[in-house]
Amino acid sequence: MVQPWQDTTLPAPLRAADLLARMTTEEKTAQLSSVWLGTEGESAEVAPGQHVYANRSAHLEGLLPHGIGQLTRPFGTVPVDPAEGAARLAELQRTVRAGNRFELPALAHEECLTGFTAWQATVFPTPLAWGATFDPELVTEMAEAIGTSMRTVGIHQGLAPVLDVVRDPRWGRTEEAIGEDPYLVGTIGTAYVRGLEAAGIVATLKHFAAYSASRAARNHAPASIGPRELADVILPPFEMAIRDGGARSVMPSYNDIDGVPGHAHTELLTRLLREEWGFGGTVVSDYFAFSFLESNHRVAASPADAARIGLAAGVDVELPAARCIDIADRLPEELLDRAALRVLTQKCELGLLDPDWEPTAGDTPVDLDPPHMRELARQVAEESVVVLANDSGVLPLTDVTRVALVGPLADEQAAMLGCYTFPRHVGVHHPELPAGVEVPTLAEALRAELPGAEFIDDPAEADLCLAVVGDRSGLFGRGSSGEGCDAEDLELPYGQGDLLDAVFDTGTPTVVVVLSGRPYALGRWADRAAAVVQAFFPGQEGGGAVAGVLTGRVEPSGRLPVGVPRERGGLPAPYLAPPLGRHNGASTVDPTPLYPFGHGLSYTSFEWGAPQCESPEFPTDGETALRLTVRNTGDRAGTEVVQLYLHDPVGTVALPDVRLVGYARVPLDAGASAEVHLTFPADLAAYTGADGRRAVEPGALELRIAASAERVHHTVPLTLTGPVRQVGHERRMRCEMRVK
Repeated sequence: MVQPWQDTTLPAPLRAADLLARMTTEEKTAQLSSVWLGTEGESAEVAPGQHVYANRSAHLEGLLPHGIGQLTRPFGTVPVDPAEGAARLAELQRTVRAGNRFELPALAHEECLTGFTAWQATVFPTPLAWGATFDPELVTEMAEAIGTSMRTVGIHQGLAPVLDVVRDPRWGRTEEAIGEDPYLVGTIGTAYVRGLEAAGIVATLKHFAAYSASRAARNHAPASIGPRELADVILPPFEMAIRDGGARSVMPSYNDIDGVPGHAHTELLTRLLREEWGFGGTVVSDYFAFSFLESNHRVAASPADAARIGLAAGVDVELPAARCIDIADRLPEELLDRAALRVLTQKCELGLLDPDWEPTAGDTPVDLDPPHMRELARQVAEESVVVLANDSGVLPLTDVTRVALVGPLADEQAAMLGCYTFPRHVGVHHPELPAGVEVPTLAEALRAELPGAEFIDDPAEADLCLAVVGDRSGLFGRGSSGEGCDAEDLELPYGQGDLLDAVFDTGTPTVVVVLSGRPYALGRWADRAAAVVQAFFPGQEGGGAVAGVLTGRVEPSGRLPVGVPRERGGLPAPYLAPPLGRHNGASTVDPTPLYPFGHGLSYTSFEWGAPQCESPEFPTDGETALRLTVRNTGDRAGTEVVQLYLHDPVGTVALPDVRLVGYARVPLDAGASAEVHLTFPADLAAYTGADGRRAVEPGALELRIAASAERVHHTVPLTLTGPVRQVGHERRMRCEMRVK
């Protein structure tokens, strides 16, 4: 007889509630647990503190009679052939089902920050490169392809995207973030969520919240942040990705805010996330974060106390292994039921409670790096490369004959790969194995792009020098960028600044190519470089993408998702800063960036017509429409990125001078033109006041139609009329921009 929880015609919450009522306390507790096979010993430690409470870590055999909530990284822990991994996971799921009386499978999760983090899977550009594309549609397509490949081998949940807004690029995880503007992070992050969820994968937003606002940009450090900055800068990307993207999971952050750890933050995890935003999915802990409530934050007296605190705040599942949630402990029944119901509801939505559910067969060939995935990786990489300077006109390279290619990253695969790519995250521990995918270096790609050129090592003998500098990614000190690899300042690492000095002293025209996970201070060479090109860990197709931009095969269209500083100190840079955060005569420190947010050059030229505004005066609950014509006045095809910034001249609190509220990519053939149409809702002028309420106020505004935060083509004065209008979760968060 089919029980109500097995009836696929009933709503998922009803089915889950029926199953919950039939479970023992141990069975409910097991659904909040996870198992990470292959990491039981301290020798397998991948993060500081992983060994804490290792003797309490629940193993597979101990949980089997009660069921298992999650399986942690069956592909991303060690290198495994994709087909063999799918077969192993399927067999493991059969074992899990056979071990418990309801025959419930586990939910399997993986990392997918730069593609499916598995051996032989396509390596996409890092999220900072997604931001540089200013192309949400392409990011959605990429994410759906990634999600489809994961679902094919039996994965249900992806731990991405990172929606932390960069506040100080010294933070090692800058490469994992999308940018320093909440609108860009929100729209690109939501695009990724849509693609992942469309493929049937549960997207997990992280890290909630203020992880990137830590003191001195140190990983796991406290966040010095006020409620207004939290509300207007940090939280909107999460809100947008939940409301507009349909994200079904959230991961809290390691940091504390004013002394309250993220995994114990009831105000964020329950009142805001659940009650105000209406989030109905699961909250999963960051790895070992329950243990850290005792060992690092010291707000819990024992592992069981840590589990109680986390569950009470609103966390539902402990990852990556059950170290604090233990079936032998007695958790408060109301907390246990609340979390288990959420977990079971999500499993029901994924089909894991259906009586006919079967694991992925795993008996067919699996290709995690097919041609269409590599093509998508190429497109994202090409759109993400940013030409920062080209005053000499040396780019694109067309008639060079003798090229000096120097720098430690010119011929190194690591220059293409972020810290959450499989080769840099796991592969470095298995040097006996190949990378699993082809990753041409920049040197290899340039030789293919310029077959007639002679590449030499001595700049003094060359017509042109290409100096390739930047980062090697890693984890916890094993690189210059990546998780736990924070920087004291933004000086180029590994003594590469001295290398550039020596190269420029030769007098040879030099193009600086930066392949990195964060922006570095380049002001020291700004007046000496013939050109400067920036790429943020562009993935396995990145070598060809950067080479293509250098030679002109690819028209550059990337724009900076973070400003490039002039000096290595004086941080953070002033984008989104109020007037006092910018350069002024009261301080000798000038934080003005060398290249601002949104900056990027093309090899063609564009003309921007005067904008036409439908109604420059409209109410605080209204909207207005604008249009303008963009024309390609050059002799080659190109893409302009039209950016819309809001300037509010007078506020009740100190406001950013400008902030991004819209953007659109405008691809044009030589001589062609297009109209850009935009609809600006008054809701986008809302900000949080001193009373903690978000409102739209009447008065003067100014829209700036620009090619970067500092390069304004046109200004459009607006006036909002009517009363002050308080807005909440229902407000409009986007400016619709269309190209015709």
